[in-house]
Amino acid sequence: MLLTGGLKSLLPHALRRIIRCNRLSISNTSGMAEGYKQANVVILHKSLADDFEKFCCANDGPLPLLYRSQPGDWKCPSLSSDSDIRTDCLQYRKYEHGACTGSLKSLKEYSEQLKDMVTFYLGCSFSFEKAVQKAGIPVRNIEQKCNVSMYKTSVPCHSISMFHCNLVVTMRPIPESKLEAAVIATSELKEAHGAPIHIGDPGLLGIQDLSKPDYGDPVHLHPGDIPVFWACGVTGVEAVINCRAPLAFTHSPGCMFITDLKNDNVGSLEGVPQVHCISQDPLHFSIVSAEAAQKIKTLETLIGIDPGDRGIKHLQHQGELLGACLAMSHAGSVLITTGFPTHFTHEPPEENDGPPGALAIAAMLQALEKEVAIVTDQRAMDLNKKIIEEAVQLGILKKPVPLLSYQKESADSALMFLCENGNPGRPRFDHLIAIERAGMAADGNYYNARKVNIKHLVDPIDELFLAARTIPGITTTGVGDGGNELGMGKVKDAVKKHIKNGDVIACDVEADFTVVAGVSNWGGYAIACALYVLRSCEIHDRYLRRAVGFPGTPKKRLWLPALPSVTKEEKLLKTLVQLGVRSGKTASLEMEVDGLPFYNTHSLMIEKLL
Repeated sequence: MLLTGGLKSLLPHALRRIIRCNRLSISNTSGMAEGYKQANVVILHKSLADDFEKFCCANDGPLPLLYRSQPGDWKCPSLSSDSDIRTDCLQYRKYEHGACTGSLKSLKEYSEQLKDMVTFYLGCSFSFEKAVQKAGIPVRNIEQKCNVSMYKTSVPCHSISMFHCNLVVTMRPIPESKLEAAVIATSELKEAHGAPIHIGDPGLLGIQDLSKPDYGDPVHLHPGDIPVFWACGVTGVEAVINCRAPLAFTHSPGCMFITDLKNDNVGSLEGVPQVHCISQDPLHFSIVSAEAAQKIKTLETLIGIDPGDRGIKHLQHQGELLGACLAMSHAGSVLITTGFPTHFTHEPPEENDGPPGALAIAAMLQALEKEVAIVTDQRAMDLNKKIIEEAVQLGILKKPVPLLSYQKESADSALMFLCENGNPGRPRFDHLIAIERAGMAADGNYYNARKVNIKHLVDPIDELFLAARTIPGITTTGVGDGGNELGMGKVKDAVKKHIKNGDVIACDVEADFTVVAGVSNWGGYAIACALYVLRSCEIHDRYLRRAVGFPGTPKKRLWLPALPSVTKEEKLLKTLVQLGVRSGKTASLEMEVDGLPFYNTHSLMIEKLL
C-alpha cells in the first residue's frame, strides 16, 4: 500500500492509476493532486438525466456541472485523458430506491447496468484548498489529517421534477482575521462552489452540533476560528436518495474523482467581495461587493450634511448605514417605529420628519418581499392609519402596512410582543428600526430639542429595543438627526458633549446600528436606496439565497418603483400638511421639514441619493 506523503504532488493521471489498482491506504482525497479540480460523481439512469441536469443548473452553487456523459460512456475526455469512472474513485456508494445498499471499491460488476446510465461530474471544494493555502489560510482538516465535515442543512434547494432536497454544506474553520481572504480566494472558483454561503453560527443553517457531521469527519476549531460554510456537491447524493431511483451510484463523500484540469480557469467575478459582521448573537457575517459597499458609503456621506448646524458630524461613524442595511437584507420580518410629538401644544403633536422616511423603508422592504409592520403610540393610531392609507393611494406602498401599538402591562410585555408566546427562541421580528422616534433619556423622560419633557405623549416602545438586546437573532437600527431619538444611545457621550441641551435630552437606549443624518427622513431614503443597491449586487444576492435557486438580480425592475422619488415625497408631504402634521423646527404647516423647504433642499437630496 502507498502512504499519503507525496500524494499531494502526484499528477492526476498517476493518482488515478494508483486508485484504480486499489493501492491507497487513505479514506479521502482532500489535499491530493494540489491545484487540480476534483469532482463529485452521480450516476443515474438515462431517463432521469435531463431532469437532474436541470436540477444542477437551478442549484449551481452546490452542483456546478463539469461534465455529463453519454449513456454507457465511462470516460470524460474533457476532464481527463485516460479515466474509467467504474474504477477511478477511491470508493462508491450504491443506492436502490433511495436506500444506500453498499459501499464499493469498483463498479465493474455493474458494467451491464451502466450501459443505460449517465455520469455527472460535479465541482468539489477540495479543488480550492490549494488556493486557500496559497492565501496564507490554514485548512484545518488537512492539518488534522481527516476528511472535511459535511452537514445537511434546513435550506431547501430549488426542486426540479422528482429531484428535491436540502442543501448540504462543508465547514472549514477559518481564523477571523482571514475571513475576507478566504472569501476572495474562493469566490472566483465557481466550478469549486465559489464563495461561502454562510459565515458564523451553524444554527442559522439548521445545524445543531458541529461535532456530529452527517458526512465526513469532525474538524476541530482553534481559538479564534469562525465556522465558514461552502455549498457541497454531496447535495447531489441527497437528491439521489430523495428521488428513489431503482438504481443509482455516487462517489463516497470525500472520495472524489480527480481530473486533469487545473484550477487556473476561473468563473466570472462580479467584483471584489468584502466581509462584514452584522450580528454577535448569533454570530453572523455577510458578504457584499466592494463596489456596492462604496455606493452605500457615498449615500451615508450625502445624508451626513448638517443643514441645521447642530454638530451631528460628531455623532457619525462611517459604515453604520452599510451594517444596518446588511442586517435588514438578511431579515425576513422587520418592525419600524416612528413618531416624535415635539409640538405638545398642537393636535396632532407629531412632526413631519419620520413618517416619510419610515414609509420609504417600508416600501422597499415590501418590494423585497419581506414582512413589515409599524408600531406607534396608541393615541396616534388613527393618524398613522390615515397616513398609511394615503401612502397606498399615492403608490408609495404596494399594500397597507400592519399598524401595531405597545403598552407595558407586565414585566415580560416586551418579550411577549417580540416573540411567539414570549419564547426568545421564536422571535416575530428579525430587525427593529426606529426613525425619528422620541427616545428615553437617562432620567426616564423623553425630551424634545428644546429640553421640554413630552413623556405623557410617548408610549414605552423603547422597551422593545431594550428587550431585543437580550433576544438572539434580533438586530436594531436607530435613525436620528439630533441625538434625542430612539437608538442614539450608542453615541450618547458625543450627544452630551456636542449637541445643544445634549446633557439632558440624549437618548440612553442603544441600537446595534446608528444612522445619523442631517434630517431623519434622509436616513430613511438612504436606507431604501442602500437596500436596493445590496439586492442588485450579485455577490450579496448569491450569499442571501445560499447559492441555490436562480439569481434575484433580474427582479431589479420590480424593485425600482419602490425607491423614493421627488414626486411621491412631494405628494406625501402635502398629505401630512392636510392632516395637520407640522414641521419640526418651526411648527409651520408649509411644504417644509425641520424648517427646511421641500423644494431645492429635500427634493435635491432625494435626487442626489437616487
